[in-house]
Amino acid sequence: MSLAVPIALAWAALAVPIVIFYILKIRLRQVPVSTTIFWQQIYDEKRPRSIWQILRHLVSLLVQLLLLILLVLALAQPFFSWEILQARRLVLVVDNSASMKASDVAPSRLDAACEIGRSIISGLRLRDEMAIVAAGTQPRVVCGLTDHERTLQTALAGIQPGDGPTQVAAAVALGKRLLGDAKHGRVIVLSDGCFEGSEKLLEDKLVEMRTVGTRAGNVGITNFQVRRSLIDPIGYEILTEVTAATDEPVECRLEIDLNDAPVDVIPLNLKPGETWTKAIEKTSVEGGRLTARIVAGTLRVPSGNGTRSVPATFDKLPADDSAVALLPQRREQKVVLAGQTNLFLRKSLEVNALVSLELAAKMPEQFAAGTLYVFHRQAPAKLPVGNILVIDPEGPTDLWQVGERLENPIVTRQEADSPLLAHVRLDNVLMPEARKLTPAEGHVPLVTALSGDPLYFSIDRPGQKVLVLTVNLDQGDLTFRTAFPIMITNALGWFAGQAGELRESLAAGAVTEIELPPGEANASPLVLRSPSGRTRPLPAGLAKTSIGPLDECGVWEVVGTLRVPSSADSSAASVPTTTDDGTRSVPTTLACNLANRSESDLRVPEKLLAANSTATTAASWLSRPVWFYLVALAWALAATEWFLYQRRWIS
Repeated sequence: MSLAVPIALAWAALAVPIVIFYILKIRLRQVPVSTTIFWQQIYDEKRPRSIWQILRHLVSLLVQLLLLILLVLALAQPFFSWEILQARRLVLVVDNSASMKASDVAPSRLDAACEIGRSIISGLRLRDEMAIVAAGTQPRVVCGLTDHERTLQTALAGIQPGDGPTQVAAAVALGKRLLGDAKHGRVIVLSDGCFEGSEKLLEDKLVEMRTVGTRAGNVGITNFQVRRSLIDPIGYEILTEVTAATDEPVECRLEIDLNDAPVDVIPLNLKPGETWTKAIEKTSVEGGRLTARIVAGTLRVPSGNGTRSVPATFDKLPADDSAVALLPQRREQKVVLAGQTNLFLRKSLEVNALVSLELAAKMPEQFAAGTLYVFHRQAPAKLPVGNILVIDPEGPTDLWQVGERLENPIVTRQEADSPLLAHVRLDNVLMPEARKLTPAEGHVPLVTALSGDPLYFSIDRPGQKVLVLTVNLDQGDLTFRTAFPIMITNALGWFAGQAGELRESLAAGAVTEIELPPGEANASPLVLRSPSGRTRPLPAGLAKTSIGPLDECGVWEVVGTLRVPSSADSSAASVPTTTDDGTRSVPTTLACNLANRSESDLRVPEKLLAANSTATTAASWLSRPVWFYLVALAWALAATEWFLYQRRWIS
């Protein structure tokens, strides 16, 4: 046996004053009284003590000295060598992913796992060390290796559930690195096992699985996306996926709302394990928040020779019972058609529900900001600032020079990746006449003829966006093809800044890059606000920044205002409206859904349930440190002395 604090033995010197107090003779003070009858009785019971009389009561002295010895030895903290050799190093991995929020185990799976964790911490032996790792969206060390029980209990209580996928495998690897080369090391995993590769952990000798949860069924929305139609200017498509992670057939319904207005209600009859997918087409000028919800129905369970319907609830995991998506809003475009009017060109603009068309018989003298000007054949020599569409120009401008006519040009190159030519094929279109133009530097050819001359090109400059089509609309069959109205629709979307038709709904736990609106200086700091109201500061002065992981389901927002230059083009859809004081709010929003089949499947693997560890890591009574038993013995000895003194067995 060794002593951890041998200097504490110096407290044994207290035995000297204890012995002195026991042999010290008490001198009585003389006081005159009226009678000694009663005092004589007291005197006979309490005679003055001498050294020889004290020696007859050595039991009390020995008890006091033994009590002092026990306390001094406890302060010296004696220990055995085997206590050091058998000290353990444990890493507690707590799964706090979305599936751990399920309430099939009251109050939740995470709470049940934390209860197991608290009992493990309480059972740590002397010189044992433990670390705690959270295995949520990103594995992180919640508490480093320590033997302080209160620190570990506080760290465990601070683990909060998230909506992201689990990372138990990565957390176990992190835990093994914390173990190092410890001889008695172990990683204890508290999880429901609802992740890929969970059964393989049973084969790892360093890993001990403590499984929580049941074979609870669940129906969840595993994909929900919306995008604007590239053909219909006010149309949009919804992609919805619902997965039934159940062992019985399920009947329920899917409700979809746009800004709390009903869009569709779809009844669902799902087989066990079935994934239902559908693309839904709708129309709306307004944008906003699309919300999909699963409304509970019935379960088909075996009954006698057939099945029967029983009420079902899918609120065991609320995170996947609903999903959100953001639909871009369509804004009305003011378009002025000037020059010689072509019937097909005018009709292609009029049929667009988002276009407010104005016909101008002659060239406008002034050009309003935020208006798209379409020039057919006639165009001003100096093109104005703003959005300009020119078709079959007859004269030169400051952006191009005009040459001779191109007879029967053949399209040899088409930028298929350009949004201006989405769903457009021009290689088989007859175009008997086209203008030969020599554009200024910086133009982007979209359609090129065999001779190398551009038939369709764009010029994008600060404050000015120009699109030029050199084809003669009165000749050939371009206006009779479906490609022509599609080209006009694509052009309107390009001018309106609607190139990004899909605002993707992200999966929980994702990291993404966002563009921050341009501004001269921040009027107030930009922060990222989560659906629950938590905020994270964003770096200032950057055009792009990465955010994440998005560990909550719902709509995330970039909150703040930017001070913008007066020359900023407020007509672009991506630029917020500028207020009178020169600031503008930031409209960046992101939709985040669970969208994870593994997390929606709450059925704990049967192999994990059967092999659930019942071993205990708690310290037994006899494995307490030696000083603990010394203190306990000292308390017992003090109680014994008090009892004997009260009984007058010792003085």
